[in-house]
Amino acid sequence: MIERQKEIRRRRKRRANYSAMKAKLNKADATTKEKFAQKLRKMTPGADNLVKSWGLE
Repeated sequence: MIERQKEIRRRRKRRANYSAMKAKLNKADATTKEKFAQKLRKMTPGADNLVKSWGLE
């Protein structure tokens, strides 16, 4: 049960990070967008879909 709680906590933290990045994305320049893309790739295995849908590359 504890492992399940850890995974839920990780997912919630990841979702909060996504929201924060998405909010900052409108004001971001090209280098910041590249940094966001790198961070997304480190955070989750499905990051390529997010990078494409957010228009980071």
